[in-house]
Amino acid sequence: MLGGLAAGLIGTVVVSLLLIFPQAARDENRALTTPMPEPRLQTDPAADWQRYKAESMSRLAGYGWADREHGIAHIPIDEAMRQVAGDGIPDWPADARQEGRR
Repeated sequence: MLGGLAAGLIGTVVVSLLLIFPQAARDENRALTTPMPEPRLQTDPAADWQRYKAESMSRLAGYGWADREHGIAHIPIDEAMRQVAGDGIPDWPADARQEGRR
């Protein structure tokens, strides 16, 4: 009798779940429809780092266009710092300039 009651309860639960979630009983392909891209691994991280560092230092120490279309160029950072130290920053409060020289 206890086995029959357990079997009836299990059957009721299964039927109830199938009625509540009818899409769960369907056999659907849920695989990705687009292929995953292959990983792009670094083959020589040290050389990549050296190349990045050289490009960055070249940009910091050289002249070039930041935005040629709008006429914006970049200058070497040392020269830019000299110009800012000598001329100051436009629209910078005069009191702040004096505090920095104390």
